[in-house]
Amino acid sequence: MLDYRFPTALQMVLSVAMAEQMGERSTSAILAYGLEANPSFIRKLMVPLTRDGIIVSTLGRNGSIHLGRPAEDITLRDIYLSVIEDKKIWASRPDVPARCVVSANACWYFKTIAEEAEEASLAVLARHTVASALEKVKKSDTSGCQPVPEFEALCKKGH
Repeated sequence: MLDYRFPTALQMVLSVAMAEQMGERSTSAILAYGLEANPSFIRKLMVPLTRDGIIVSTLGRNGSIHLGRPAEDITLRDIYLSVIEDKKIWASRPDVPARCVVSANACWYFKTIAEEAEEASLAVLARHTVASALEKVKKSDTSGCQPVPEFEALCKKGH
């Protein structure tokens, strides 16, 4: 089963950072609409992101979501670890009875390789910040996206 928590959380945080740069408001409804995601999934991801100070959310009719610290101080590793928590990239099989050389040793070998891959992935994510990611996204934009009237109305209503 594919896990969409990290890519969705990354899009959420980038969207909040972009809205802040443009002087616009972010809410869970706006993020859900813009990302075509279930609003409850967005709110679920907000919990660890808020807990870890990546975003700050204010309640009420005029409530909004902001970055919890400067974009250059938030790494993609921070976002990943916040929403994935202790789930590993790959899970090894449970220990199996040692019936041959392979079954006796494959489990520890796989765990070693998986830990190395996890460390390498986290190192890559640590080299990228929200600020640098947003700049790359903006520079490489070829979407030609234009504001969507319903989205603008949603933003203005304060949902």
